[in-house]
Amino acid sequence: MAGGLNIKDGSKRETVKLNKAIYLGDEFKHLWDRIKFKTSYRVDFNHHDLVEKCARAIEKDLVAGKTKFEYAKGKVAIKRSELEIEESKTQSYIYDAKDYKLPDIVSYLQNATNLTRRSIVSILTQCNRLDAFRNNPQKFIDEATAIIQQVMRQFIVDGIKYQKIGDEHYYCQELFQDKELKGYLGKNMLKSDKSVYDHVVYDSGVEHDFADAFEKSEEVKVYAKLPDWFKIDTPLGTYNPDWAVLVENNNEETLYFVVETKGSLLSGSLRPTEQAKIDCGREHFKALGENVGFAKADSFESFVDQVL
Repeated sequence: MAGGLNIKDGSKRETVKLNKAIYLGDEFKHLWDRIKFKTSYRVDFNHHDLVEKCARAIEKDLVAGKTKFEYAKGKVAIKRSELEIEESKTQSYIYDAKDYKLPDIVSYLQNATNLTRRSIVSILTQCNRLDAFRNNPQKFIDEATAIIQQVMRQFIVDGIKYQKIGDEHYYCQELFQDKELKGYLGKNMLKSDKSVYDHVVYDSGVEHDFADAFEKSEEVKVYAKLPDWFKIDTPLGTYNPDWAVLVENNNEETLYFVVETKGSLLSGSLRPTEQAKIDCGREHFKALGENVGFAKADSFESFVDQVL
């Protein structure tokens, strides 16, 4: 049985048209000229601090337990339309054999984290948890990998430095008319008078609400849902922000913003990699030096609170 399928009517798939009044206007040009530039990055961190932090995190947070297998049995009844389990029981057994060959944990962690063998050995010898590795090798490897990667993400974010490559390296505004954009009427398209296209193609209910609020707000002059070709390089993969917005404050000051919209403002509610990419994006725009603000918001109201 299938459930939760997002089925769209192919007959309603439409090519979104360029809104030339916005696309060719001065306001959008000024906005694009602020955010279009590309950057390069480097990551600086203390190697010894990284090793120590990983070792302490494994010592404190790793939970491996003992190797075990689960035995299950049940009674199956043959019904008219299907087989149905009427009764089932499970029982766990500890696997306490000591003669199995331990896997090459150093090579595994090296491949999973890209740290040197010397660094991996230092982490393992300092973590005081190798007894857990002997009890449950695979669980230990999986947990240690996740912990080391999480620590590394934080070091990357704390130590990353972006630099504008140069005035000749940027995303051309013409890409908006060269790259075709499609959506589904009545499903993920919102009519727009302030955006680069005549409709905004949104990916979620949160994005729909933002686009609708942008359209109604007198402070928002123009905006764009940033296309998937607008990417920022990070050590964790490319990052694609959500919106570029031009805001007018009290009919005087013009503010240029890149907005990342999420269902929650709490960093802990996001996947670690996702939050780290957002943090890298913030540093990217800071390095442009083009008076571009970066805001993470879960609603238009929270965006306004940061802007005005």
